[in-house]
Amino acid sequence: MKQLMYSLTFLLLITAAVTSITSCSKKGDPGPAGQQGQKGDKGDKGDTGAGGPGGSKGDPGTANVIYSDWLDVAYKPDTVHRAGGTIDTLGYYAIITAPKLTTSILNSGELKVYVNQNSAADPVITSLPYTDLRSGLYISYVAYQQAIQLESNGDISTVQNNAGVKRRQYRYILIPGGVAARKTNGVNWNNYNEVKAYLGLKD
Repeated sequence: MKQLMYSLTFLLLITAAVTSITSCSKKGDPGPAGQQGQKGDKGDKGDTGAGGPGGSKGDPGTANVIYSDWLDVAYKPDTVHRAGGTIDTLGYYAIITAPKLTTSILNSGELKVYVNQNSAADPVITSLPYTDLRSGLYISYVAYQQAIQLESNGDISTVQNNAGVKRRQYRYILIPGGVAARKTNGVNWNNYNEVKAYLGLKD
């Protein structure tokens, strides 16, 4: 009888425990939302990422630089008529048409003019203004909107021999004021070979 009582008591305890566990495992209704917490501190800045595809950044400005072909130029005598019918030649001048030479470039940009004193196959190129101390020959220029006027004390027009080889051709380069390329990479704009290499000019 006593053993039966122990068994019955043990069975009741097991039943009560199972009922309690089952009741606790049931999910109840959600409670109200709590208050929003304070904003955390800002994290440290991450490392700079690697550059994307496409290569390195190109040289600035060169796309805006304007340059002419090598031009044939014909000088005219600059004369004065004196009393008695005599005509004196004071010098020589020529006009180069430069359609893209604007007032903006004249005011805030830069203009370079070059002469090839020899042929394209064997160039001897100098920047203007130019003076030859041995012969006294000089070439200078003045610029105004859409034109460049060359001035000299000699007739240094473009000439062509019987084989069709030309000498004394001229080229100009216009550099807008907003182009930083004037000083980029230490380019000496009076040195035609440096300018040619920098701009990729073709003779």
